[in-house]
Amino acid sequence: MKIDFEHSPAAHCESGVTANILRFYGIRISEPMVFGIGAGLFFSYMPFIRLHNMPVFSFRPLPGHIFARVTGRLGLRMSKRRFLNEEKSMKALDKLLEQGIPVGNVVGVFYLPYFPKAYRFHFNAHNICVIGKEDNVYTVSDPVSQVLNQLTHDELKRVRFARGTYPPLGKMYWVKQAPAAMPDLRSAILSGIRLNCSRMLDIPIPWFGVGGIHMLAAKMRCWERKLGAKKAALQLAQLIRMLEEIGTGGAGFRYMYAAFLQEAAAIAGKPALRDLALEMTAVGDLWRDFACEGARKFKQRGDDIRTYDALADKLAAIADAEKRFFIRLREAVK
Repeated sequence: MKIDFEHSPAAHCESGVTANILRFYGIRISEPMVFGIGAGLFFSYMPFIRLHNMPVFSFRPLPGHIFARVTGRLGLRMSKRRFLNEEKSMKALDKLLEQGIPVGNVVGVFYLPYFPKAYRFHFNAHNICVIGKEDNVYTVSDPVSQVLNQLTHDELKRVRFARGTYPPLGKMYWVKQAPAAMPDLRSAILSGIRLNCSRMLDIPIPWFGVGGIHMLAAKMRCWERKLGAKKAALQLAQLIRMLEEIGTGGAGFRYMYAAFLQEAAAIAGKPALRDLALEMTAVGDLWRDFACEGARKFKQRGDDIRTYDALADKLAAIADAEKRFFIRLREAVK
């Protein structure tokens, strides 16, 4: 049993899975369009949650939010489930596959056998789509892979119930009902932009959005003094990994959002979005420069190694640039 499913590689797992599932139901939109409608651009600095005994830095909303927002705005009905019992979760997955329904799953990447060893670490927010099963082997569409992959029953069960920070608990999601006609993209685009502006500008607690970037900059100035040189360097490495290696990271997400704005300008009838796309690309460049300088600091390589104060200055400048951008973006879609 294998669903007739068009596998297409993507830059980011959840937006890629979402775009592929939408295509299965006849809604052909690009991954950047999915990312933008789903308000996928975000920042959070969460010292109260630990990953490898270090704070969590995130450049995306919680897993599942992009899929839920996009399907909701485009008029699709979706369902999702988590499980305590592993075998019940596998039977529920099999039942959906028998009905010809592709099923998104949140998994841990450490035990994915087709992942290169250098990219296997304990990260439990990766998205794949299961599209078939023959005997004891499942066919998997993973958008970070160029080809379809296969997992045995035990391999899939293991990654669906990975342990650690944010355990997925067998989380799966799927479309229950799709609209007969192409949905109204203009309305979905404007709603997605407004939500993204609010998430980056309006959250009143200081760990999220633009405020979270400013808070991280302030904390970074104290890292070496409070943590010592070794632990400060490891924390910086954790930030760079979240920024550049997990999904498309901070800079990559900014480039994807810029591509969304370029597409959205014509569909929504908002020419100002083209200029804002260029501005967001420049913000992505700032994040990438920060990542390069942070990596040189961590590895102690190069002639011009930045201090933590200099890196914090760069983060504060990024926060200011993002604040200006989202204020202008909000005005453009009023």
